[in-house]
Amino acid sequence: MTDDERKDTNSIPETPAFSVGFMDTSADPVSDFYHYAAGNWLKTRSIPEDKSTWGAFDELLERNNALLRSILEACIPVSSDKTVEGMLGRFYQSALDTQTIENRKFEPIRGLIERIDKIDTIDSMIETVSLLHRTGIPSFFHVYSDPDKKESSRYALYIDQAGLSLPDREYYLSDDFSGIRTQYLRHMANMFSLMGSDGNEAGKNAETVLALETLIAKFSRPQADLRDAERNYNRYRVDDLAFKFGKIGLEKYLKYIQIPEVDNIVIGQPEFMGSLQDIVHGRPIDDWKIYLKWNVMNAAASLLHSDAEKEHFDFFNRKLLGQEKPEPRWKTAIEMIDSCIGEALGELYVRKHFGKDARDRMKLMIEDISDAFAGKLSSLAWMGEETRKLALQKFRRFRAKIGYPDRFRDYSSIEIKENDYFGNVVRSEEFEFRRQVNRIGKQVDPNEWYMSPPTVNAYFSPTDNEIVFPAGILQPPFFDVSMDDAVNYGSIGGVISHEITHGYDDQGRKYDADGNLKDWWSEEDREEFMKRAKRVVDLYSSVEVLPGMHINGELTLGENIADFGGVSIAYEALQRRLERQPQSRRLIDGLSPEQRFFISWAQTWRLNIRDQESRRRLTVDPHAPDRIRAVFPVMNHPDFERAFGRDPTGEDLARKIAIW
Repeated sequence: MTDDERKDTNSIPETPAFSVGFMDTSADPVSDFYHYAAGNWLKTRSIPEDKSTWGAFDELLERNNALLRSILEACIPVSSDKTVEGMLGRFYQSALDTQTIENRKFEPIRGLIERIDKIDTIDSMIETVSLLHRTGIPSFFHVYSDPDKKESSRYALYIDQAGLSLPDREYYLSDDFSGIRTQYLRHMANMFSLMGSDGNEAGKNAETVLALETLIAKFSRPQADLRDAERNYNRYRVDDLAFKFGKIGLEKYLKYIQIPEVDNIVIGQPEFMGSLQDIVHGRPIDDWKIYLKWNVMNAAASLLHSDAEKEHFDFFNRKLLGQEKPEPRWKTAIEMIDSCIGEALGELYVRKHFGKDARDRMKLMIEDISDAFAGKLSSLAWMGEETRKLALQKFRRFRAKIGYPDRFRDYSSIEIKENDYFGNVVRSEEFEFRRQVNRIGKQVDPNEWYMSPPTVNAYFSPTDNEIVFPAGILQPPFFDVSMDDAVNYGSIGGVISHEITHGYDDQGRKYDADGNLKDWWSEEDREEFMKRAKRVVDLYSSVEVLPGMHINGELTLGENIADFGGVSIAYEALQRRLERQPQSRRLIDGLSPEQRFFISWAQTWRLNIRDQESRRRLTVDPHAPDRIRAVFPVMNHPDFERAFGRDPTGEDLARKIAIW
């Protein structure tokens, strides 16, 4: 690392807290709430050259990365130790050792390329694919273990559609992305040229890969269809795989990855696997060898020498996302280490930056919001008594995890070297693949976390019936112990309520109190719910974000319902707290608690975004654009207009959807 790269090691960005200075009070709060709440911030914050977006999440992530950098820098002097600090120090050094990476060129992937060259049958190809999967290189289909959705106490093996390098099937099939496909061909040809192919061969190889990926795209399910929990759960007996998917050797693949002896596996999209085996047999083996080589090159490029790294960035970041220049190497190193051995990094992070006070305050907020949610479930006018009884039963089984796991993962069996960046990543991927395979058929670990402690995000797990809040998000602007309740309930309170509501959105509602996929709603209540859900779909689908590109209301339905619940439940919890503490009902910065609540929610979703990244998100992201998330759930709340001194009109009230 150069002196210039080191000099700002201890430069920690300021805390991105809630601020009335972000508001544009010249905007009308009822007709233009996004700019009223965050317009000044939107006007004065440009997107950094090394980003495709800039918003509240990015600001906090930037601060978090600086904190993690200081931790990793402190680990370098002890990199020879067999401690967590030593492991992290060696991994970080290997990422920053650009001279060794430069000298090795494509050497780290030569062995895999040579292995692909030896493929001469479908069987040997599937055996090689199993090797790629074990080393973290995606190809053909995606394999992982997770709690069984219909037997949630045990882990099952899942196989899902995959095999595409572009973000989604639409990038191959839609005329809207024809320009991207042309650039993608050029990028692949450049990569094959760097690997040693002459110009003509490189171009033909690129065309072969695009043709194969286009075939795969044609029988891949659209993103919205992948949300259907029932349709994407298809249990198969292992003994039947040779008959059902023998042409692609799926039963042999399971032997190659050495899964434990189990009776069943789950295939998300069986028609995909059926079509895949047909096209595998319909094209020459040599074509698939080119495809597999591309999979290796593409997965490894960002870990290799500068020519490969720059070429990869130019297409996947600059052209696809609009990002103008790469992030500093120390940032990409942190992202990779967090991805590979995140709980090791998280152990040091929470030790230094996450205190008991924050955890205790979060527990109190979750209790408040849980009480408010139970109250909502008890009083929903459209829900019948039998469904309500089961909904409350499920809610009583709900649990929350805050900050970090009770037991951090042990990575000591991974060999981490200070001069082998690619090897460190591969060995970490092999560790995780083996960890996931070995637990198939075993009891689910209730301590399992699906995000590392530094992550700036949160999630709901339907099979575990739990919400999880990593330490990374429990900071301003989401959670700020120095702020009034209204601000905190509007930000982290809204996020807590959002995650809880996921247990009762259009897909989460299908899981019962034990986390099993099971139909427990009455037919009448299911119809009432879906009637309201259809209005949510239509509302969001009506929004044109970019010329000719609308929000996909079906794809974003679950998140939109959760946003409606997020605002509704958190607002109710705030009202209950204000009743218990009437001294808190006062103006701050000239704003009432209700106004500060709604403004805080909107400021959480402040974001500037490049058009290219917006196009990608509209295609693949189950969340609506942030500016819509900031406004629609607020405008749907019955008290919104009154909070800003207006009586809602009949038209205003008719637009509101009573779903939570």
